[in-house]
Amino acid sequence: DFHAFAATNFDGSKYIASPSYGVNRFMLDRIGSEKARATTIVEYQPKSSFPEHEHVGGEEFLVLSGTFKDQFGAFPAGTYVR
Repeated sequence: DFHAFAATNFDGSKYIASPSYGVNRFMLDRIGSEKARATTIVEYQPKSSFPEHEHVGGEEFLVLSGTFKDQFGAFPAGTYVR
């Protein structure tokens, strides 16, 4: 419910391992299972990857450090993509 107030504190010790090795997630909001509308902080370890997949509700991300690469390009730290 986006009309209700919500707040959380990020705690890096509470990352959850994803199905892909070296990729961890901190769930902020999620409606659905693996293919879901989700707001998540994702941590990619060096040389890790996540298979190409679909986001039925769209996808947006902000690169905090390093470079995120996918089929659309390479996005350095500070880049917001929607």
